[in-house]
Amino acid sequence: MKEQVQAALEKIRPSLQADGGDVVLIAVDEDGTVKVKLTGACGGCPMATMTLKQGIERLLKKEVPGVKEVLSV
Repeated sequence: MKEQVQAALEKIRPSLQADGGDVVLIAVDEDGTVKVKLTGACGGCPMATMTLKQGIERLLKKEVPGVKEVLSV
């Protein structure tokens, strides 16, 4: 599942990089929890939670069966 998550993150990465940020995959737990770290401009952005939940989490749930939630660490 980790490879599928990484491939899905590659699809959203250009959008984040266009705004001066990025996302780093930290871990994929067996229970379907994905842990990521938002870096660059995304790390301190007031909209980071929305980006995480409405952008990254929504994409991962759609693209990778078994993803239950995405957490920022």
